Amino acid sequence: MEQQAATKPRTTNYPQIHFNNNDKNTSPRKSIQLTKWISDFDWRLLILLFTSLFLLLLYFFSYGESETISFNKREAQALDFGSSRKDELTRSRIAVCLVGGARRFELTGPSIIERVLNEFPNSDLFLNSPLDSNSFKLSLLKFAPRVNSVRIFEPTNIPETDSQVRVLTAANSPNGIQGLLQYFNLVEGCLTMIEDYQREKGFTYDWIVRSRVDGYWSAPLSSDSFIPGQYVVPPGSSFKGFNDRLGIGDYNTSVVALSRLSLIPTLENLNYTQLNSETAFRAQLISQNISVQTPAQPFCILSDRKYPFPPGRFDVPVAALSSRGPLSGAKCRPCTPVCAGSCVADVMLGLAKWWSWTPWKVDTLELCDGRGEWEVGWEKKFDAAAGKRLAQFRKKVKSLNVKQCVKNFMQMRGKAAKWDTPPLEEICKLGLQSKQ
Repeated sequence: MEQQAATKPRTTNYPQIHFNNNDKNTSPRKSIQLTKWISDFDWRLLILLFTSLFLLLLYFFSYGESETISFNKREAQALDFGSSRKDELTRSRIAVCLVGGARRFELTGPSIIERVLNEFPNSDLFLNSPLDSNSFKLSLLKFAPRVNSVRIFEPTNIPETDSQVRVLTAANSPNGIQGLLQYFNLVEGCLTMIEDYQREKGFTYDWIVRSRVDGYWSAPLSSDSFIPGQYVVPPGSSFKGFNDRLGIGDYNTSVVALSRLSLIPTLENLNYTQLNSETAFRAQLISQNISVQTPAQPFCILSDRKYPFPPGRFDVPVAALSSRGPLSGAKCRPCTPVCAGSCVADVMLGLAKWWSWTPWKVDTLELCDGRGEWEVGWEKKFDAAAGKRLAQFRKKVKSLNVKQCVKNFMQMRGKAAKWDTPPLEEICKLGLQSKQ
């Protein structure tokens, strides 16, 4: 009977056993054996159930643990890759090229120092900036970890060639073709500074980062923006070309990207005409077979210019500096936002994506009314967005005098390998003498 029971499939219904005292074949001995069998049957079933449950739980726990280990392993590998990439860049030769007028450098400069230069402390700073009443603010660069070459020059008119007139257009440029040439000269001038230093020292930089002096960085420049064989520019604000407010590339791609004046004859030979800054930038990269990547970037351009609000299809939106971003080079200012949430969607969906536009989500962008001057009390808005550490530099510049300004420049010059500027007192007095 035990052998038969062992070969039958297990069921949850026990066999029905009836005891009949009148049955002659039933005896006390057989009743005891039957009772023992039932007892053994219950224990075997319970052992089987517990064993199955134990194995099932063991499987799920081990599966969950293996998944957790696998996930943590993948996460660790990603972190290791990011760390190894940063370590690799730390060992690389990087040139950071800053161009443009100082304008609001007391606001933008500290963010560049902290989130670009300090992020890659092995990088060499090259500055190419026209002299104006704001140039004294550049003395903040004494806090930069490494200063290589500084050029502050008195701007002069650049003669316009027939080739430049045929290739470029004055449309939408505040200072016409001359404005484009001045900007192109700034950019290529910085490349010339880098190449001169390389020839003198007998080496070549691995990477060149080109950024504007009026760019405010809300977060550090990422190691992911350094892509071999590719030139990295921000998305948006392309004006039918490529966004030219930031560029990152290895040496070979950067030489092409920064040769803004030298490549104009090449563009003419390829029958390009009526190019603005962005379309000329795109044309020169395409003509030299340079591939472009457009990852989002955590910076914006602090602007004093006035823009219509709400912006039309081909107008320029002005982002609030407090926006979560990344703003990828959009025009910005410290303000009390007048447009957020669904209002942002209404405005941004009406803009031409191939014109002045920035990638956005409702919770990453807030807009200012850019029709007037910066609002009264903008300082508090800036300090709240930038934080105490960066806000203190704004306050230092506000209380700066000529003597301290000269001292700051002298400390900065002590770090530099090359220095080409007007007399330091002249730079400082130009912007500060009227405040004394």
